[in-house]
Amino acid sequence: MENALPVAEELQRRWLHNASLNESYANQFVQPPWQVALWAVAYGLVVAVSVVGNVVVMWIILAHKRMRTVTNYFLVNLAFAEASMAAFNTVVNFTYAVHNEWYYGLLYCKFHNFFPIAAVFASIYSMTAIALDRYMAIIHPLQPRLSATATKVVIGIIWLLAFLLAFPQGYYSVMEELPGRLVCLVAWPEHDANAYGKTYHFCMTVLIYFLPLLVIGCAYTVVGITLWASEIPGDSSDRYHEQVSAKRKVVKMMIIVVCTFALCWLPYHIYFTLQYFNPEWYLQKFIQQVYLAIMWLAMSSTMYNPIIYCCLNDRFRVGFKHAFRWCPFVSAGEYEGLEMKSARYLQTQSSTYKVSRVETTVSLAVGAADEEPEEGSKARRLSVDVTSNGSSRSDSKTVSESLSFYSNTLS
Repeated sequence: MENALPVAEELQRRWLHNASLNESYANQFVQPPWQVALWAVAYGLVVAVSVVGNVVVMWIILAHKRMRTVTNYFLVNLAFAEASMAAFNTVVNFTYAVHNEWYYGLLYCKFHNFFPIAAVFASIYSMTAIALDRYMAIIHPLQPRLSATATKVVIGIIWLLAFLLAFPQGYYSVMEELPGRLVCLVAWPEHDANAYGKTYHFCMTVLIYFLPLLVIGCAYTVVGITLWASEIPGDSSDRYHEQVSAKRKVVKMMIIVVCTFALCWLPYHIYFTLQYFNPEWYLQKFIQQVYLAIMWLAMSSTMYNPIIYCCLNDRFRVGFKHAFRWCPFVSAGEYEGLEMKSARYLQTQSSTYKVSRVETTVSLAVGAADEEPEEGSKARRLSVDVTSNGSSRSDSKTVSESLSFYSNTLS
């Protein structure tokens, strides 16, 4: 995340021998106490909801074996990145923007400019991985799925790339002393027209916003066409429609998550891109309020996902009710009933064919044991019939499972 304070931008431009945009280092961005209090409440709300909500999401997934799916491992990574950014950077951004003075030392200055880029990268590419996983599960269901180990390796690669891409901004972060105060900024190597800073900014904008959103958009477009516009000839059973409905709910939830992220971060990217075309805007006094609003919107993206999961997913709703069972309006009985219903329903939907076949086999085996020896040939005949029908049943099962990732979804 870039250092957006107007005075810091001005100092950086001067230090890089670019055109001077202001004749004074005086801090003109001083707000009345009531404005500071309102912004403090708004930013504090983001931190509280984001940290608590995302920690509960991680607990729901990691503490319940049934929830440890490929998609949910990426949701854990997404929740960790968002909770970390909210905890380590939101309050610091707020205090720095309000006071225009850096209180936290050089080490945290570097971390402050380094970690948010890594966290945003990990967030958006976790969403990308989920979109590609849903694409493979629905469009190419017969292809091998990621294992738990492979999923963890992918998550590790995401964070490695995130740290590598964020390293330059952390490395070039410095503290500079102005009359009566210190500021934290990114001081790129000297070059005409600040080429290094511009190049890095535009590359990061593409890599952590436009490129992943393009990939996600393409993946969910194909998935949406498949789920909403395609019909399977000869299969109109209730179970099939329940499976399709469940798949649609999961895809809808993830599309809402991605759209929320895109809308929250779009003003942020526009704000930092315009500074290269109209730098004089960033020396106006009103720009501080604009920056605080845009930064709040971007930081608030970290708190919406837990709310979305709770509203749109039965299992996450169960988990949140259990986590907040100490609240007077959440009853333990309701939680237990919903948990049992959800677990049974998902298990039944994912193994209906297996249960049916096992019951048939057991029934035939018991019947054969109870019959007289002279009827053994009849029992064997029945067994052969069941075996011969196994291929057709297996084909039916393959088609059904190839059209459904129900047992692997969140719903």
